[in-house]
Amino acid sequence: MSSAGEGLSRPLPEQVRLHVVELASQILGSMPAATVPPPLKGIARFDPRKRAKLGGAPIAAQLETDKKFRELVAEALGTGWPELVESLAEGVVPPAAEPVLVAAAAYLTRPPGWVEMVEAARADLEQSAAAAEGSAQEQTLTRLREQLAAQKSAAKEEADRLREQLKGARAEISDLRRKLHDARERAKAADTRAATMAETAQEVKATAAAAGSAGESELRRLRERAADAERQLEATRRAAREGRSVEDTKVRMLLDALQDAAAGLRRELALPSGIHRPADSVASVAPGRHGVQAVPARALADDDPALLDQLLALPQIHLIVDGYNVTKTGYGTLTLADQRNRLLTGLGALYAQTRTELTCVFDGAELNGPVPVSAPRGVRVMFSAPGQIADDLIRQLVRAEPMGRAIAVVSSDREVAESVRRMGARPVPSVLLLRRLGRA
Repeated sequence: MSSAGEGLSRPLPEQVRLHVVELASQILGSMPAATVPPPLKGIARFDPRKRAKLGGAPIAAQLETDKKFRELVAEALGTGWPELVESLAEGVVPPAAEPVLVAAAAYLTRPPGWVEMVEAARADLEQSAAAAEGSAQEQTLTRLREQLAAQKSAAKEEADRLREQLKGARAEISDLRRKLHDARERAKAADTRAATMAETAQEVKATAAAAGSAGESELRRLRERAADAERQLEATRRAAREGRSVEDTKVRMLLDALQDAAAGLRRELALPSGIHRPADSVASVAPGRHGVQAVPARALADDDPALLDQLLALPQIHLIVDGYNVTKTGYGTLTLADQRNRLLTGLGALYAQTRTELTCVFDGAELNGPVPVSAPRGVRVMFSAPGQIADDLIRQLVRAEPMGRAIAVVSSDREVAESVRRMGARPVPSVLLLRRLGRA
């Protein structure tokens, strides 16, 4: 055995340590309970398959510090490998012995020079590991070379395929160029035909103008003939009046009775006394009456409710309200339904005071489906159609009114205000209506 001061400068190689621990775990299971070292009593009760795995560290520590336990394991090793143990005791390492077994036997039996034997086995194991790693690297290099060759082959095939595609693309481009040339030729021919047709149309237009001139001449001639016929008819009527008979007198009396009855019926039904003339259908601002643009806006602030009062005092004014623009300015924290109900309630009260035509427009794009709205009396409620915004619907309402009618649009949207101003309507800030409704 070696001297007590002799020991390893480095831990056992991992393979040697595992072999020693496996051998010690087998001996530990066969030892009487009284002879088991105290630190290993719990491990001795483990399943034999788990003893070395779960108790490897305590077993290795016990072998290092407990000489008696180590000698028991060494005796078991000597029983299994007597020739190896005897050779190591004589200081001779069998040349064919495995380095792991030699190192384990030297560590357990501690013959003279056992440290050198363990280090020599360590060197053999490291050399074997290096050789194995080199072989693995060589295999990896061979595999990489094979992969590189395969990739080169695939790249060559891909290049050939791309060349074929390029060749086909060039042929297709040539065909497209030919088609483009043909299309240009057809377009040039179409332009020529269009110019010819334009000349023909000009000739037809000149012919039509000549025919129109001839038609006007014929129309004047016919009008002269009609005037002559009217003069002859008037002369005939005058002669008939001069020589009318008793029967004519009876017919005239009947016509007078019918006219009186018609006049009474007209008064009963409150029908207008005169007929409408073509000039009556043209809307305009009567002399001495204020229009929507004539309100002295500069005399009042834009947020003064008195300005809205002046607008509402105009005859037949139409007040169009941008619904959500007003509600989101005044009470945008409410839900859309509550915003609509609050605004419509205020507009209903405004109508009851002024009897003004009121139209409130909401953006239908913010609705998921049809919304039942209870419009107050005198308030027209409209939603924009799908694909249309409320601003466009407001512009349609302004365009639908006759030129000259007083129209006011309540909206703080600058784009809406400018567009309706160009169409003759008066824009009003939303805050103006909110303050007017709050005053009511």
